[in-house]
Amino acid sequence: MPEKKKILVVDDEPQITRVLRTSLSGSGYEVRTAEDGHAGLRMAREWQPDLVITDVSMPNMDGVELSGQLRAESQVPIIVLSVKGEEKTKVAALDAGADDYVTKPIGMNELLARVRRNLSRVDAVEDTSRRTIEIGDFRIDSDANRVLVKDRELRLTPKEFELLSYLARHAGRVVSHRVLLSAIWGPNAVEQPEHLRVLVGQLRKKIESEGTPHYILTEPWVGYRLEPSGESS
Repeated sequence: MPEKKKILVVDDEPQITRVLRTSLSGSGYEVRTAEDGHAGLRMAREWQPDLVITDVSMPNMDGVELSGQLRAESQVPIIVLSVKGEEKTKVAALDAGADDYVTKPIGMNELLARVRRNLSRVDAVEDTSRRTIEIGDFRIDSDANRVLVKDRELRLTPKEFELLSYLARHAGRVVSHRVLLSAIWGPNAVEQPEHLRVLVGQLRKKIESEGTPHYILTEPWVGYRLEPSGESS
């Protein structure tokens, strides 16, 4: 039988950790819990989980600092839990290195889908040295500056190509506005979100069919996420 994936849950609310442990264990994962960021960091170092779920608001070391510490040491996927109205803290966690978020009260089906998505994308896109990315409906050849979507070749500007390549290398992850602005235009552009909105709009016109976007999804007030096989897959 395949080895169970290991998930670490970090939250200072015992009722939350109990519910998550029960649901995740029932879905076939091996689960351990920690009551705050310091304990979570120690356990992550010792146990080496395949994915971490952490609350953003905790005493001592919060989820933002924990995300930054974990990201400095590993590429483990990190999902943060936040309540409505914590947009700034949620974005700060994503900027620090978190991959995704779920808003409380937690919808368990949504959380499990995010867990599956983040676990499945690790092997597919973590090697940033690759010159060709083949994921979902996309084939992106960096040497030839060539993009195919379902075998349809696209003609992209250099910035459009750069944006799509960055999103593809982080497919399935929520990438914050600040991270994208810095990656595409440099650190001095992080306070100019209008550049990103325009570029995303241009790129969507070339890769999406008419109607609701299925590939480049907007995470309101936070950033964007690429679903390489379309949102419904």
